[in-house]
Amino acid sequence: MPDMLVRLYALPDPAPERARLAREGVLCRGAETFERHHALRFVREAFPKWADEVSTAFGQAPPTLFVSIEGGAVTGFAAFNVTRPNYFGPTAVLESQRGRGIGRVLLLQCLQALAAQGYGYAIIGGVGPARFYEKAVGATVIADSDPGVYRDMLRLEAPPE
Repeated sequence: MPDMLVRLYALPDPAPERARLAREGVLCRGAETFERHHALRFVREAFPKWADEVSTAFGQAPPTLFVSIEGGAVTGFAAFNVTRPNYFGPTAVLESQRGRGIGRVLLLQCLQALAAQGYGYAIIGGVGPARFYEKAVGATVIADSDPGVYRDMLRLEAPPE
């Protein structure tokens, strides 16, 4: 999965979509440090391969994590500056909640936070749904970026005997 590059100075405004979601009962906002346990439990149960990176988001103040909440429960998340500085991701929304625009709002909130830190561009690492990022923020694939920083990852499998 390649990395993608996104121009932070040309982002669409998430406010209208965020307001629409709020009217539907979905809040998209920055996670609070005191919500660490709940957010990590959600990620460990629903998206366990990203628990380490989400945990890293809580090592910063304020956390570099946005969450979607409906009925008091986490339904999605998006992190930034956890894998590397100026990287977006990981991110995920419960399958039952996809198609509502939640992922797009979380993405835009993270990218706006990166822009506020002074970055002109951001890297979306190890992209799965490239078409989503192209459409949502005009991201482009970075040539020869697969596997990028995710090469030579540690595995839990036993070594050969």
